[in-house]
Amino acid sequence: MKAQPDADKTLSMILSRLDDMKAEETVTIDLRGKSAFSDYMIVTSGRANRHVGAIAENVTKALKETGIKNIHVEGLPNCDWVLIDSGDVVVHVFRPEVREFYNLERLWAQNPAAAAI
Repeated sequence: MKAQPDADKTLSMILSRLDDMKAEETVTIDLRGKSAFSDYMIVTSGRANRHVGAIAENVTKALKETGIKNIHVEGLPNCDWVLIDSGDVVVHVFRPEVREFYNLERLWAQNPAAAAI
């Protein structure tokens, strides 16, 4: 039985996988001290539904290989917006149009006016 890695190691591994999968416009939001549900939120984009699905499946596989249990994934059938909740790190993988519509980065930004730019 593997020990669960800490949030920073999980974050680093996920960011590496996103880079490998050519995810676009990846943003990491530090939630420590702002939220009780997670330490980090990652928001990223895939070029199309298939790319979003491939990114999400690759990240989920890597999390399982790392020994993280109770991974919750939503949105995989449609692949417009896939949520991967690993506990310490939550990943949102969007198609660009859907990401622009929901604009999660603006919601969690320290300075909402700066995030809108």
